[in-house]
Amino acid sequence: MPATPQEIFERYIWSGMTRNATALAEMFTVDGVLEAPLVPAGRAFPRRLEGREEIREAMAAYYERSADADLSVNVEGSRYVLHATADPEVFIAEIDTALDGPGGATVMSLVQIFRLRDGKIAQLRDYFAPEQVD
Repeated sequence: MPATPQEIFERYIWSGMTRNATALAEMFTVDGVLEAPLVPAGRAFPRRLEGREEIREAMAAYYERSADADLSVNVEGSRYVLHATADPEVFIAEIDTALDGPGGATVMSLVQIFRLRDGKIAQLRDYFAPEQVD
């Protein structure tokens, strides 16, 4: 039985929270695309990654660079809502990620659009304020 959008989303989030670039990349099709269209070129977070291997390498490098960040996800304070679409292989996630850090608590709000193929992510468009990830 194929994974549900909820299961795919939760695995994707867990991979990111645990900074597991290999697990995250394996969720994508071989030719999958991870995009952050609002991120200007040259920022620490990649704007566009094509292919599972590029996703794995770039996200591992990003996780390593950001490992010293003093922010941690407050799971209890974070919220999300998934929205089904007319296309059964497309769903949208609205996310409010609560973060705890030395400057206090903050919330990062974002929207992600997932396009699936054969139970894997074929394209993920991640919309967030880019200054929140550098």
